Amino acid sequence: MTTRKAVVECEIHQEIGWIHLNRPERLNAVIPQLVEELYGSLDKLEREGVRAAILAGRGNAFCAGHDLRHEEKPANETEIRLNLQKIQDITRKIQRVPFPVIAAVHGYALGAGCEFALGCDLIIAAQDAEFGFPEVSVGLSVTGGISHILPIAIGLVRAKELLFSGERFGASQALHLGLINKVVDHKVLAEEADKWAKRLAELPQVALAKAKFALNRGAQCDLEAAFELEIEHALATVQTIESKQAAEGFRKKGSV
Repeated sequence: MTTRKAVVECEIHQEIGWIHLNRPERLNAVIPQLVEELYGSLDKLEREGVRAAILAGRGNAFCAGHDLRHEEKPANETEIRLNLQKIQDITRKIQRVPFPVIAAVHGYALGAGCEFALGCDLIIAAQDAEFGFPEVSVGLSVTGGISHILPIAIGLVRAKELLFSGERFGASQALHLGLINKVVDHKVLAEEADKWAKRLAELPQVALAKAKFALNRGAQCDLEAAFELEIEHALATVQTIESKQAAEGFRKKGSV
């Protein structure tokens, strides 16, 4: 039996998880195996209890979207639905893991690749990063929750403009639109992502996880539901050891 080559790498360094999409010869284009291994890597990092994670791509791109040249056997509607749900499960998993996930983007982040990036909690992009949603122009539809995430991030009218036109846009425009957090030189992208991850890893983890969940959930519910969720999280965090240590450290710092 031939063992298939892994197309996603997963490593842990000092409680920081690193996930690399690893199909550089195809610009890390998405195939079912990549989706399966990406989900499995996120699941592994959650089981291992990492405090932050970074998602990046090997070679010359982050992810160039679906691999339209990949040969698959004809699928019926049920199989197609299942494959699409698996892609959506990546966004669900990223939003549900208790640690922040940082996308470190260089080169192409198109279609599903752009969806993977925008599904992350924070995004750092190299100056050569190129984003876009070409789905409509090639007769396809967006999948990974982007119909919800994008309008919240930049507004409905701008979201329609990006999806309808399919035009690619660079890191500076993505920053201007509020889609990403920072633009850096490609040479220091990994270093900068690692720096952010380590800074996040130092924070009280229960409080950080609750903040992440509250923001993700708050964007999907009304104000009263957000109020109640905040109370639940406040009650859950106020008695944690990390919370007490952080408060004590703050008091000591203020007394100096």
